[in-house]
Amino acid sequence: MDPENVKSNLVLILDYGSQYTHLITRRIRSLSVFSLCISGTSSLKSIVDLKPRVIILSGGPHSVHSPNSPSFPDGFVDYVESNGVFVLGICYGLQLLVQRLGGVVRVGERQEYGRMEIEVVRACGLFGSKEVGHKQTVWMSHGDEAAELPEGFEVVARSQQGAVAAVENRERRFYGLQYHPEVTHSPEGMETLRYFLFDVCRVDAGWNMEDVLNEEIKLIKGMVAPDDHVICALSGGVDSTVAATLVHKAIGDRLHCVFVDNGLLRYKERERVMETFERDLHLPVTCVDATDQFLSKLKGVVDPEMKRKIIGKEFISSFDAFGLDLERKFGKKPVYLVQGTLYPDVIESCPPPGSGRTHSHTIKSHHNVGGLPKDMKLKLIEPLKLLFKDEVRELGRILNVPRAFLQRHPFPGPGLAVRVLGDVTEGNALDILRQVDEIFIQSIKDAGIYDSIWQAFAVFLPIRSVGVQGDQRTHSHVVALRAVTSQDGMTADWYNFEHKFLDDVARKICNSVRGVNRVVQDITSKPPSTIEWE
Repeated sequence: MDPENVKSNLVLILDYGSQYTHLITRRIRSLSVFSLCISGTSSLKSIVDLKPRVIILSGGPHSVHSPNSPSFPDGFVDYVESNGVFVLGICYGLQLLVQRLGGVVRVGERQEYGRMEIEVVRACGLFGSKEVGHKQTVWMSHGDEAAELPEGFEVVARSQQGAVAAVENRERRFYGLQYHPEVTHSPEGMETLRYFLFDVCRVDAGWNMEDVLNEEIKLIKGMVAPDDHVICALSGGVDSTVAATLVHKAIGDRLHCVFVDNGLLRYKERERVMETFERDLHLPVTCVDATDQFLSKLKGVVDPEMKRKIIGKEFISSFDAFGLDLERKFGKKPVYLVQGTLYPDVIESCPPPGSGRTHSHTIKSHHNVGGLPKDMKLKLIEPLKLLFKDEVRELGRILNVPRAFLQRHPFPGPGLAVRVLGDVTEGNALDILRQVDEIFIQSIKDAGIYDSIWQAFAVFLPIRSVGVQGDQRTHSHVVALRAVTSQDGMTADWYNFEHKFLDDVARKICNSVRGVNRVVQDITSKPPSTIEWE
């Protein structure tokens, strides 16, 4: 599809803080429709400039009655009606529509959380061919409810408790669902979204990775002057490798890749990654050993945010030094820095709607987003910043990046610094963690389950426990094992290993790694936790 046609079919999600908001983005993209997510309190100009065909108002933890509850900007209703934009409110988004358009929202007599049955009470556009009386199970998560609808709106579905479950005003193109169609707990939710987009809104499907690749190459060629040189920071992960391959395809040998060994890499990571770059990817890569530089700055630092900021600053310092070497060689300073920033990195650096903040509410600073110094000399090229991990893997497949490399589990930019809880330079924490992690990952590969897991890794805990090894009392370190399944890293569930596997791995670790006498497993989903520990 032509890029302009893709943009003219944009589905824009206004985020009001639901833990499922970015799942909506993913679900719509899975239908080959381009979608973006921005803050629900964005300015009207920000919305108008994107020229959306459809706008979805997400759910959120707020009540429309709260004094600081987030809302769409003034002029929003006039804009969507005068430009024929379809609007769908989900959960809080439905209540926001009802209240702002003159209806009444009140605290529900009985709150609805979890699985709930709803029934279609009026033939309508939202449920397509579903007849009156059709019932389906959906996922509810609300305390308030629509009590009186604005003029022209109709109730089209109700919950088994009688609460409003779906509304619409077809003439004004306003629709609302009180439940979450995007989650798997709503089995018919994707069917409803599909019908809404293609049959109600008449959106055209056609967004695909081939078009993304061609558009990005065109943008990079237009951005980078013919005599400009570009640095790419390679981490050995999927994201930076795909970004480098894409940019190399656009500008050729004016791309100069650098792999910085910051002393925070996994077991034999440097040797393995450099071999892959040279043997399989044929990328021009310079390896810089900056172990002492990074670890000296991290000595005594225990706060994870401080670690990330320091590492981001030192990476840029390393890139600047590499740039000076290139300047001496080519007689011109490099202008750009390529990074493999993904959409979830950008999303997690957004302010929470309704917080009153204009800066990021930090879940964790990503060194590609929140950890870079303000006085950085290089301009950024981030060709993947609107993509999710699975989309990046698809793009890499098109670019002929080896499958084995594309299937590698994500590895955080700050490396093992965020997997050693506490001072990374204290004792032999890094060496212990490397050995434990290698045993864990190799065991997963040997069991044939590596590709079934989104991410797996070990964590060095800042505690010791009493044990008995070789008939002697020990007071040694505790390590944790973490493995999760996910589609895009925005939400995740812990991987349920067989007990025998865990038993075998724990025995291997305690018998092979000096200084460890206890192994625990992290069985927390995201949310409430993040995938990484720091």
